[in-house]
Parts: sequence; structure tokens; C-alpha cells
Amino acid sequence: MTSLDGYKWRCSFAFGKYEQMASALLLALLLMAHLDCPFARRLYGLDGFNQNYAITWGANHVSYLDQGRVVQLSLDRSSGSGFGSKLDYRSGFFHLKIKLPNKDSAGVVATFYLSSRTNARHDELDYEFLGNREGKPITLQTNIFANGHGNREQRIHLWFDPTADFHDYKILWNAYQIVFFVDDTPIRVYKNLASIGVEYPSQPMQILASIWDGDSWATDGGRTKINWTHSPFYAQFQGFNIDGCSSDSITCSSPNLWWNAGSYRELNPAQKAAYQHVKEKYMTYDYCYDKTRYPTPPPECYQ
Repeated sequence: MTSLDGYKWRCSFAFGKYEQMASALLLALLLMAHLDCPFARRLYGLDGFNQNYAITWGANHVSYLDQGRVVQLSLDRSSGSGFGSKLDYRSGFFHLKIKLPNKDSAGVVATFYLSSRTNARHDELDYEFLGNREGKPITLQTNIFANGHGNREQRIHLWFDPTADFHDYKILWNAYQIVFFVDDTPIRVYKNLASIGVEYPSQPMQILASIWDGDSWATDGGRTKINWTHSPFYAQFQGFNIDGCSSDSITCSSPNLWWNAGSYRELNPAQKAAYQHVKEKYMTYDYCYDKTRYPTPPPECYQ
């Protein structure tokens, strides 16, 4: 190779290298423009947990199973445990796959919820799993707080054994509606009716999960207590990727975010049919029909 040939080869190599770098930079910029909002990275297993979540309490009651793909929270007489997301979010389609405590779990409460860090005027979207004696159904209670006002409980019995395997519990939250899903079945819908004066959650919220002693109220109104001889009680969680818009963004209502698209602004016909089936067959309590608490139902109940 002559010195001229060597020069040409080095120039060609350098040009190709910079061309690749420019292409990679362009791709990154295009992706950022398309996303239009900061996301938690879609990592899985223990990497996903450590990237997106941290233990918030009861660290000595937390263990990692299946090479870190499962986080197990435990409850005994000394303590429960919990974890929470490192970021707060202002919209998204959030989920955790959960396997609940088996056998006699009366008085035990496992949770997955979103909550703002404000106090008196906080927003919150709750899944609360209320344990029961062995052979009796676990109750799934949902609740919605907006601007500090809650008391919007609904309860259902699930159509499967939630202690036998993992199921995917999801919360869609955008500017149009909040939908709670069990796997792909909608079990609750709360529309944004701010136009008629109904409060709607809008504050940045953290994702949280926990297991704790709720025997003062959780089972039979608190009449059935925890049998501590059956402790520790375990709730297992997996699926730690997060699809959400973090609270430091001003574009969390952007239509470029897939959960804000038109197809997520109301249920489709199949989802409406499934939701109606759940209400007719599995719902055991709905605040809208509690005449003792609400002689006149709240305005959202008429929609």
C-alpha cells in the first residue's frame, strides 16, 4: 500500500465512523421527538425494579425470587413492607403483576396504588386486596381520591383464584378517563367530568405497593382478625417496566403518548360489554348505590 492509499483508507474509515455516529445521533433525536415525554426505561426483572422502584419501608421483610424477577413483600407481627417508584407521574398506563397471599389471609391487605405526595388534598388511585379465611373469596376494592376527597369505594369478587398465579392489574390514567383493569378486563371506569364539577385526579403521583395489617376493617368489617399463627404472609410482584410520563414534563397530555390516543379515551364495544358483565356478576358494593352514605348519589354516578 502506498502512502497515498493509506491516507485514502484512513479518511474512508474515519468518514464511515462519523457517518455511523451521526446516524445514531439522528435516530436518538427522532426518538426523543416522537416520545415527547420522559419515560422510565423499559428494563425487566431486578434491573427493571432497581431502575424504576425502591423499597420504602420494611426492608428486612422484602426478598427477591426467580433471579430478581419477583419481589416478595411479607407481613408478620413485627412489620409489613412496601416499595414505590422513584419518579412521580402525571399520566400513563401503569401495571403490576401480583400474586396474593394464599390460604388464611383474613385481615391482610395487599395494595397497588398511585398517590400524590400532598397530604390533605391528595389524589390517589387504589387497588386494595382484602384477605379472607381459607376457602372464602378475596375482595378487590378500588377507590379514587381527588383533591383529598375519597369515599368512592367499589368492591368485586374475582372470577379466578388470585393466590394461584400472577395476574396483571392495570391503571390507565389520562386526561379523559381512569380505567382499572384486571388482565385485559375493565372493572372500573371514572370519566373526567370536571365540566360538571366532579373532581378529577391531576396531581403528580407515585406508584406504590405494600402489604400490611388491616384487620381493624378489612375482613367482615373488622370482625375477622388476622390469625398470626399463619404468618408470615407473602404478596409477590413482577413486571416492573413503567409506561408513564414523569411529573417534570409539561407534555403529559400530549396525543403523541400512546395512552392519550383516541382509542384510550373511552372503552371500545368489547370492553364495554366485559365491563358490564363484571358489574352485573362480580360487583358486591358500589358507593353510588349506598343510600345510607349518599341519599343523593354523587354527580358522577349519573353518567
